[in-house]
Amino acid sequence: MKSGFLAATPPSPVGQTVGDGRVLRHPDKILAVVSDVDGTLVNDRKILTDRCRRAVEQLRERGIAFAIVSSRPPRGMAALIKPLGLTTPMAGFNGGLLVTPQLIPLEEHLLAADAARRTVATLTTHGADVWVFTGQDWLVRDRNGVNVDREIMTVGFEPIVVKDFGQALDATAKIVGVSDDPDLLSRCQSDLDAQLSGHANIVRSQRYYLDITHPMANKGAALLAIAKQLRIPPAAIAVIGDGANDMAMFGPSGLSIAMGNAEPQVQSAADHVTGRNDDEGFAQAMEQFILNRSNPGGGDEPSSSTGDLP
Repeated sequence: MKSGFLAATPPSPVGQTVGDGRVLRHPDKILAVVSDVDGTLVNDRKILTDRCRRAVEQLRERGIAFAIVSSRPPRGMAALIKPLGLTTPMAGFNGGLLVTPQLIPLEEHLLAADAARRTVATLTTHGADVWVFTGQDWLVRDRNGVNVDREIMTVGFEPIVVKDFGQALDATAKIVGVSDDPDLLSRCQSDLDAQLSGHANIVRSQRYYLDITHPMANKGAALLAIAKQLRIPPAAIAVIGDGANDMAMFGPSGLSIAMGNAEPQVQSAADHVTGRNDDEGFAQAMEQFILNRSNPGGGDEPSSSTGDLP
């Protein structure tokens, strides 16, 4: 089976309850892998190593689809498309925008204008820097602000400096609270949780970033959207990530893997833990938990059966 928009034979998950009450589903076949990007697929220098690239190539050779989900804007994932040979949909803004490999939108979830304005006001009051992402643009109020240079290295393009976010808050894909003080961001998160409950998804994508998006812009919903596009049951998909925002993928998936650089709560929520991203933990995970399975993929011929699709 090619890693594209093809139907696939559904797996036969086997439920296994572990000590903390979670049920681990060990599907007979893994038909797709969905990966986070920063802290997972690339190392801390934002480099995709040859070993990690080769692991994705080996997945494809086994008939296993591969897709990426990131807090980055889709524009910031474009540099990965060719090296990884991506043919699947990919999700940016934690699932706020699902696009084709040609960056053509498939689904979009924008933050409500009122929620966006309340978010900016709250983050500003707490003293966090604020970034606003629309579908294409990244807006900041200070070019020399905290972690701006780091983000430029990550997404591969410069922000637009503005005095006021203005009408951009009418069509916002993601707002980020930025600070090198993790306790400050924790206070921001608690305050926004109380103000915007049910109206926004509020999660830490990195120790120094607090992401605020539409309620449906979360990686669990993105996983289900990708599964639907690929016509593969979520229980036949393995997921891998390092951040608190990646945990939303763990429940719907058939197999979840946390990076060795992930926080303890992320590792404890996953079925397996691999090495750190700076030690090619992604490649280690693919080799150990996917490629070395006795029957890892879906074979060469797609089936017309789609199983329990979302």
